[in-house]
Amino acid sequence: MKRVVLIGSGNVATSLAHGLASRCELAQVYSRRLSHARALAEAVGCPAATDDLGALVPDADAYIIAVSDDAIAQVVSAVADNGALWLHTSGSTPIDVFCGHRQRCGVLWPMQSFSREVVTPLDDVYFFAEGNDEAALHDVTELGQMLSRHVTAADSDQRRWLHLASVFSCNFANHLWALADELLSARGLPFEALLPLIRTTVDKLDRLTPAQSQTGPAARGDRRIIDSHLAMLDGEKRDIYRLLTESIIKRNPQDKNAQ
Repeated sequence: MKRVVLIGSGNVATSLAHGLASRCELAQVYSRRLSHARALAEAVGCPAATDDLGALVPDADAYIIAVSDDAIAQVVSAVADNGALWLHTSGSTPIDVFCGHRQRCGVLWPMQSFSREVVTPLDDVYFFAEGNDEAALHDVTELGQMLSRHVTAADSDQRRWLHLASVFSCNFANHLWALADELLSARGLPFEALLPLIRTTVDKLDRLTPAQSQTGPAARGDRRIIDSHLAMLDGEKRDIYRLLTESIIKRNPQDKNAQ
């Protein structure tokens, strides 16, 4: 896995390009927009950029498809098999997207939240690898280990569950922070005041399970505070507060605290 082509220039592709460029030969970057392909290629010292799938260099060891889930099948069907290793980086798209199109294929999914504007270091990101046979899995894993210390085999079904869990732990959590920001900004209060609390909550997970680290009025069974909070809310935020509170209470952490 010495010579790699990267297909994509978005959120995931940006951090992958920076990681790959320092560990192997990144031969080419593709994007539907040539300006995006050129910008990313120049940022990492890659010598070639293209917006034409028919102009991909033919002699790379691996072709990494890092595009939106809906576009993966289009890329696969648009380019003929050249015998190299082809893989995508999606958590929810099964390996079957390559079925009938590639002899050697796999998946290398980094379970992380990426943004094009921020390059994420990959050394400690958990990557989940899959191959259509043992040889392909070996090569996908080897490629992953060039980028990260944490590479684990996971088939398409396992990856779907991991992706679902990541939505709960990342996307939903971030949405709750956005709702908290709305509550505070409407009253002239800074969201930044919550950052030490958020960081402490996350840091505790190095030592405790999420259930063990749960705090707050629902964990204590403090109905007086819960009712007070509900009276302050209306509409969607009230519904979300009630749903999450009931979910916490169902797990009955107050019994644990009483032991």
